[in-house]
Amino acid sequence: MPKNSFPFNLHNKQFRSSSNTANGEVTAATRFHYRQRDQIVWATYEGGQILFGTLSGFMNEKGELNFHYQHQNLSGEFMTGKCLSIPEIGEGQPLRFKEYWQWTTGDQSKGESLIEEIGVMKNEE
Repeated sequence: MPKNSFPFNLHNKQFRSSSNTANGEVTAATRFHYRQRDQIVWATYEGGQILFGTLSGFMNEKGELNFHYQHQNLSGEFMTGKCLSIPEIGEGQPLRFKEYWQWTTGDQSKGESLIEEIGVMKNEE
């Protein structure tokens, strides 16, 4: 897929959670640092109930993200899941993603969350 076929670039953008269902572990204290190369998207995240996590996946031509995630929580549990993130782009508004996720460990329950852009990291490739 050509580099210019995506509606936006997430490289070095930071996001925070603004809502999550009760069965999720990400909170408003969790920060995500996204990177992107062509359609490949990955991120690290930490804060709140999360000691450290990673996600990896791809962006389609509509800007939707399909990825798998893994993290270690404050209880020392290693948790994994999968997610579909749908962009919400409003004029003059930060970029937001409505997320539809499911645990692939534990109870394998499903949930929904919302993350929003809070800035761009500086001094990184």
